[in-house]
Amino acid sequence: MRFHIVLRYVALALLLNALFLGISAAISYFNGDDAFMPLLYSGLVTALFGIFPLIFVPPASNITNKEGLLIVVLSWLLSCLVGTLPYILWGGVFDLTNAWFESVSGFTTTGSTILTDIEALPMGLLFWRSSTHWIGGVGIIIFVLSVLPFIGIAEMVLFRSEISSMVRENFHHRARRAIQIIAGVYVGLTLLETIALVISGMNLFDALIHSFATVATGGFSNKNASVAFYHSPTIETIIIVFMILSGLHFGLLFGVIMGNIRDFWRSSVVRYYLLAMLAGVALSAWNIHGSVTASWTEAFRQAAFNVISVGTSTGFATADTTLWPAFSQLLLIFFALQCACAGSTSGGIKTDRIVLLGKSFLRHLKELMHPNAVIPVRVDRMAVGNDVVGKGVLYVAVYLGIVFIATLLLTLLGVDVLSAFSGAVATMGNVGPGLGTVGSTGNFAHIPTAGKWIYSLTMLLGRLEIYAFFIFFTPAQWKKTISY
Repeated sequence: MRFHIVLRYVALALLLNALFLGISAAISYFNGDDAFMPLLYSGLVTALFGIFPLIFVPPASNITNKEGLLIVVLSWLLSCLVGTLPYILWGGVFDLTNAWFESVSGFTTTGSTILTDIEALPMGLLFWRSSTHWIGGVGIIIFVLSVLPFIGIAEMVLFRSEISSMVRENFHHRARRAIQIIAGVYVGLTLLETIALVISGMNLFDALIHSFATVATGGFSNKNASVAFYHSPTIETIIIVFMILSGLHFGLLFGVIMGNIRDFWRSSVVRYYLLAMLAGVALSAWNIHGSVTASWTEAFRQAAFNVISVGTSTGFATADTTLWPAFSQLLLIFFALQCACAGSTSGGIKTDRIVLLGKSFLRHLKELMHPNAVIPVRVDRMAVGNDVVGKGVLYVAVYLGIVFIATLLLTLLGVDVLSAFSGAVATMGNVGPGLGTVGSTGNFAHIPTAGKWIYSLTMLLGRLEIYAFFIFFTPAQWKKTISY
């Protein structure tokens, strides 16, 4: 293990953070708010730690799988760590625990917050808070690789270490091309949404904040009432469209841009994703009509925005979903567990695994009826190996197990069952709001200190898709080849 090589690549991630800290400091300076010095000091410290390894460690074009995984996990952890600096230096409600929680929530695009008054934050700090979403949205290492020149086999190893295993099985491009596609679609969606929101009446700053949060499926708003602050059906519609797009596989989106619409509509995952969202919106609207709102128009407006927001793991809100009937709340829990497609910025189990789970269940039923038959699991007419099916089922089981353990620990700390469970689901899926006291109009400020650290852990586990994080903290595994 060549730790000096690892430090060189981690340093690049730190420099990326330093760049956005510098931009945030500039915004703070021109706005004249009191976050300028905290952001400037944080940016300088982060830049120094990023520059030294680049000066003293020579570049390497060849890294091992173990080194690649170590680079990815360290990049995430250190980014979250430096992300706490401006919060702590600024002060206010940000002690170490709260600063860590807010930083992890930002970088993992979870969107949960400890803030009771978001609008009290200075403009520069609000921009940094949203920048953590955008940096973490497509993955810190993917972001770094997208601006670096070709670096040989190291690029392929880092790409494979950063992205989900489900994405690797569905991205039919070489590493460099895949990185360019992901970054291009990501930046393109952000620019398009920013322009659309400005045209709809938002000022440029608010439009950037909400575009960062939408395309990264993060959910940090600079308004206490989230998107409900604007009372605008036009703004809500624009954000709905971009939430849906940001929950799709970026490779398929790129194919549509290039004119290959046929593969997009042939994808069973895409069809399931869109139909599930449509069904969820329709059922929720039917359920809240009469009990929450008397108007069918308002029922569909609330259901469409909030179901899609949870189902894409974005976490914006336009209604207090804790007041919805139990049926609609359970639908939200389901979508918070599932979320959107692999290859997007969404969290959760992913629709790809849900489709795989459903097809493997149907295959098992057929095998019970026809014991001698050989029945493969097929996704989009392609046979899926039993090893892929097994990994998918195992991932879902482990995922749900972690949610249960986190819920158990939170109830032990005195958190009520609904808040503990929905909070675990929301943080593990990088969704943001849960139900109960951590609902769409609530926050995580009242959660005990130990509970905030537990939720921070579930955010990281969800964002790094469990295995990378566990391998990183299992010393015995470093003697073996990383393969998952």
